[in-house]
Amino acid sequence: MTKITKSRLFEILSARHLNNPYSKLADIPSPDNFKDISIASKRIKQAILNNETITIVGDYDVDGVVSTTIMLDFFKTINVKVNHIIPNRFEHGYGLSTKIVDLIDEGLVITVDNGISAYEASIKLKEKNIDLIITDHHTVGDKIPLAFAIINPKQKDCNFEFKDICGAQVAWYLCAAIKKEMNLDVNMGNFLDLLSVAIIADIMPMTALNYTMVKQGLKKIKSSSRQAFKILNEVMSKKSLVSDDIGFFIAPKLNSAGRMDDASIALEFLLSETSHNANETLSLLDELNNYRKTLQEEISKKADSKTDKNDKAVIVWGENWHEGVIGIVASKLSNSHKKPAFIFSIHNGVAKGSARANSNINLYELITKASHLLLGYGGHKNAAGLSLKEENLEEFKNIINTELRNQNEDLHIEPITLGELDVSSVDLEFISIIEQFEPYGLENHRPIFKISNASLVKYDLIGRDKNHLKLTLNSDGYIFEALKFNDSNKDISSNLDLIVSVSKNEFRGEVSPQFLIQEIL
Repeated sequence: MTKITKSRLFEILSARHLNNPYSKLADIPSPDNFKDISIASKRIKQAILNNETITIVGDYDVDGVVSTTIMLDFFKTINVKVNHIIPNRFEHGYGLSTKIVDLIDEGLVITVDNGISAYEASIKLKEKNIDLIITDHHTVGDKIPLAFAIINPKQKDCNFEFKDICGAQVAWYLCAAIKKEMNLDVNMGNFLDLLSVAIIADIMPMTALNYTMVKQGLKKIKSSSRQAFKILNEVMSKKSLVSDDIGFFIAPKLNSAGRMDDASIALEFLLSETSHNANETLSLLDELNNYRKTLQEEISKKADSKTDKNDKAVIVWGENWHEGVIGIVASKLSNSHKKPAFIFSIHNGVAKGSARANSNINLYELITKASHLLLGYGGHKNAAGLSLKEENLEEFKNIINTELRNQNEDLHIEPITLGELDVSSVDLEFISIIEQFEPYGLENHRPIFKISNASLVKYDLIGRDKNHLKLTLNSDGYIFEALKFNDSNKDISSNLDLIVSVSKNEFRGEVSPQFLIQEIL
C-alpha cells in the first residue's frame, strides 16, 4: 500500500481546489444574480432618501449577530442611522416573531439570517403598513412570508450561483447592492474579517466561494482595525489563524451571549469602539461561556442517560433543560451515538427542541414528515429548531424512527482518512503543507490519516484529572508519541490501528509535530 508522504499529501490537498471558479476575490459572483436584490436595494435607497425608519432584525447566534454587525457597520459608514433588534431567545423566541413586530411602529424592516419562516409576523407587518425585506439562507418552507423582497439563495427561482452561504454573506451582498445602487464609496472587503467568523461558526461547506472568503477573512482578522479582533489577537497571540481558532475559541464566546443571556452583548463586543469596551464585554462573554460549559455537561449526562440505543435517532427531553445549550448537546450526542439527535426542553407544556446530524439525512425534510404535530420549525440539512406540545412528543419520536428505518441513507458519516500515513515523513514541513490549504471545514475536512499495526511501547494518563491518554508507539521502527484527549481507558492492546490528525505543538518556544488520536479502531 502506498503511504501518505509529503509529496502525496500536497497532491491530494491541491486537487481539492483545482476547479474552484471563485479562487480569487475578483471572481466571486455578483450581487445581481440574487432574486429580488435589485428591488430591495432600490427600496432601501428610497427609505434613506425619505428619512424613513429602518429597523434591522437579527438573530441570536453567531451568524445572526455578525449579520447585524455588518449591516450596522455598513449604514454607519454611509452615515445613515438605523434601528436594530436582536431577539432574546427566552423572551421573543427565534427571528422575526409577532412579539418583535409589536416593537416596530413604522418604516422599513430588514431581516438578516432569519425571516423565511416568519409568515405570521409578515402578515402583522402588512397590517401595520410596514414594508419587509427578508435576507436569509435557511430552507424555504411551503408558507412564504408576505414581503416586499426576499433575498435567499435557496429560493427555487434565485439564480445566485453558490447556494450554501450563511446569513451574513446574504446581508453582505445586500450591502454591496445598496452600494452599487447609490454609487457609494465603501470598501466591501473590510467586512471579510466578520464574514469569515460567521461562515465558520454556521458550519457552511468550506469549498468554492466560502473557502476563498474565509481564507482572506482569516488574514484580515490579524490586521483588523476592529477593537474586538485586536483584543482577540492579543489573547490568542498567534502568528496566523486557522478555522479551528474561530470554531473552538472565538465562536463559542460569541454564541454564549445569545445562549445564556442576550446576544446584544456579543453585538456590543463586535461593535466596540474602544479597547476598554472590548475588554469589558469579552470578560462578560468569557463568564457566560464558562457557565454554558457547566450547564452543557450537566444536561449532556441527563440526556445521554435517557437515550435508547435501539432508536434510529437520539430523541430525548427534560423539564426546563436550558434552551441555550440543547443545540450543543444535540450535536455532542449525535456525534457520540453516530445518528441524528433531537433534544427537547419542556416548559409549560411546550417542548422546544434542537436537532443536529452529521449524515446524508436532510434534517429539515425529515422534520416535515411530522409537521402536523409541530407548532413551528425551521433550519437546514444538518441543523434545525422545532417546537411542539409535550403530549405529542412520543408520536413525534415514533414518526422520526419510522422514517429513518425506511431510509437507506447513512445515519452518520464517518470522516474519511486520506490513507495510510508514513509516520517517519511527519515533520514541520509536512504540517506546513496542511496549513497551506487552510481553512478546513465541512466538505473540506482537515486531513486525518490511518496508522495500522502500531506497537504500544508505553502509555501514561496525563493532565490534572488524569483524563488524557498519552501513548508512545512504534510504527515500522519509528517511535512517536500520540495524545487522545478525554480518554482514561487503561485497557489498551499491544498492537493498535489508529485514526490520527497531525498538528504543531508549541511548548516553551520549541515547535514540534504532534499526533492527535481521533479514534482507536
